[in-house]
Amino acid sequence: MARKSYKHHKKGVGHFVQLHEWFQKTEAWATLPTGPRALYIELKRRYNGSNNGRILLSHREAAEALNVHRNTVGPWFQELEARGFTVMTQGAHLGPSGVGQTSHWRLTELPTDDMKTPSKDFASWRQIQKPRTNSGPPRHNNCDTKSGLSVVK
Repeated sequence: MARKSYKHHKKGVGHFVQLHEWFQKTEAWATLPTGPRALYIELKRRYNGSNNGRILLSHREAAEALNVHRNTVGPWFQELEARGFTVMTQGAHLGPSGVGQTSHWRLTELPTDDMKTPSKDFASWRQIQKPRTNSGPPRHNNCDTKSGLSVVK
């Protein structure tokens, strides 16, 4: 009598999104706000192992999946592109029959479907440091600069 394989109960369990430790330690990810992080996880959830560069996700779909307004996710897509996590391979456009076609995305963390190596642009991203300013209170006009005491006449 033939036995069932030991993996028969695992069918339909579902997928998971893997975020490596080296990925999370980058400055680009550590300083990323929570909204764009959730959007990146949603993009990576739609990656099936062979569609990098052709990941479909529109602003409306992303807004519905993340339970936010559709105008909110636009800046999140721009933030992910600016930090080097994603690249838009094909912009949204009207198809030949007048039906809208959604944007295609590529995750720079993973190799593309034509086996090009991942660019990992986010690894070289650095946060712009603001110059430090002297935030102390201004000195009084009649202040003795040598001793630090006020001179009273």
